[in-house]
Amino acid sequence: MKFGPTPLAEAEGAILAHTIRLPEGTSPRVLKKGTVLDAAALAALRATGHGEIIAARLEPGDIPEDEAAQRLGEALLGPLLARSRAATGRVNILADAAGLFVVDEALVNRLNRLDESLTLATLPNHTPVSAREMLATVKVIPFSAPAAALQLAEVVARGGRALAVHPFRPLKVGLVLSELPGLKDSILEGTVAATEARITALSGSLLPPIRCRHEEGAIAEALGRLKRMGAELLLVAGASAVVDRRDAGPAAIVRAGGHIEHFGMPVDPGNLICLGALGNIPALVLPGCARSPKLNGFDWVLQRLFAGLPVNGNNIAGMGVGGLLKEIETRPLPREQAAAQASSGVAPRRPRQVAALVLAAGRSRRMAPLNKLMVTDKAGVPMVVRVVNNVLESRARPVIAVTGYEAQRVEEALAGRPVLIAHTEDYAEGLSGSLKAGLAALPPEVEGVLVCLGDMPLVTGAMLDRLMAAFDPEEGRSIVMPTFRGKQGNPMLWAREFIPEMLEITGDVGARHLVGKYAEKVVEVEMSDDAVLRDFDTTDALKMAPDFRQPG
Repeated sequence: MKFGPTPLAEAEGAILAHTIRLPEGTSPRVLKKGTVLDAAALAALRATGHGEIIAARLEPGDIPEDEAAQRLGEALLGPLLARSRAATGRVNILADAAGLFVVDEALVNRLNRLDESLTLATLPNHTPVSAREMLATVKVIPFSAPAAALQLAEVVARGGRALAVHPFRPLKVGLVLSELPGLKDSILEGTVAATEARITALSGSLLPPIRCRHEEGAIAEALGRLKRMGAELLLVAGASAVVDRRDAGPAAIVRAGGHIEHFGMPVDPGNLICLGALGNIPALVLPGCARSPKLNGFDWVLQRLFAGLPVNGNNIAGMGVGGLLKEIETRPLPREQAAAQASSGVAPRRPRQVAALVLAAGRSRRMAPLNKLMVTDKAGVPMVVRVVNNVLESRARPVIAVTGYEAQRVEEALAGRPVLIAHTEDYAEGLSGSLKAGLAALPPEVEGVLVCLGDMPLVTGAMLDRLMAAFDPEEGRSIVMPTFRGKQGNPMLWAREFIPEMLEITGDVGARHLVGKYAEKVVEVEMSDDAVLRDFDTTDALKMAPDFRQPG
């Protein structure tokens, strides 16, 4: 590939290296990075005084970036894996089912060392993922990849299994709760609740728990009963922490006809876990921290068991790197203090301050005479209140609701919630009037703004937090757009730099046209369901809305 200053006379078919904005009245107005220059583009450049541009010109043996990314993405596919379309030299690999994501680290490293033009970035090994979650991204760094390097990468990728999703199995789980005098019922109830939440999140089900004395014989008898009830995984939550293989819990597994595979693990919290089995049924004595819903070593073991992966002493011994999951209070200098006192003086980067606008000013013409925002769900909660509640569950602050049509009614519905109100008299103009009123109300310290639609009640706070996690203007991620199976959705997150142009919008349109203008600053975040595509602005659409009452 040739790269550098290129005279316009030699530039037809070349790839523009940097975005060029041409004067007002020129068509096209913007030539984006990556544009393949044709006669019209060259004519516009000549007319505006350009004699040369910085461009890349492909040579024989160069594979264009999108084709290269698509080919390597295809080579990486396997069961339960899908890919996005290629764009700007990037292809994302997605999960087709919930499960445990497993990476062949050696194979990924080998691929990344073949040629600097080809890169593969993944989630950490053994990450639990949901369906449609992004697992990895292939990125071709320049505008092309050498054909020989790409062919070798395809052979390497197809010769192994770099990426895999092991689906979670719907296991039946038995839980034994041992008791000692003085142990509060609330502790046992909390243990059951935390355990059941973990199991259902992994697609399993909890059999009725059995309570018994904290004695070897009683625990062994309870394990036998659960096995006869069809348990495919057995758990013992002891009244007292297990401190030895011969303690009551492990000894009960042996007494019930099983064996102990491994005691302890290099993960904190979670050190005092005991792994055994009754025949082919895994049996675990849980660490005390398993009573808490917070992440601990038990979660790592449980995820692998539900994914059908082997768990033995060797696997557990390999969990030490990354196994420090919390601060140890007796540490001479906790990491938080160490970072603050580091000689460089560089503090950890704070989260970007992002506000949220909820556009709730429209006249609901398509659902007239109803105001769609006031249609209630089966619990009697208006749609706009559902939307605002979801936004408040995110870390976006402040939350600003823009009112217009039936403003008093909407504001009364939102009363008591920590939201600011921005009113627009221009709601008849459509979306642009609402947008301008909300943007004008933003405090000056806000770095970005989520523009949320009042008729999208299925978008959760967790989804909004995912969008904010991807937002980083300094890294070029200034516009964050949710997608589902490649389709672009809402809400979108915009950096402050775009607000002046957003304030110039007129008519019943939003700011989405700026995505094309600033394509190099857009990052897409794939979502696990289609909530980001679903607005309910007609009576027919409302019939498909879960939990909402249908208009009479």
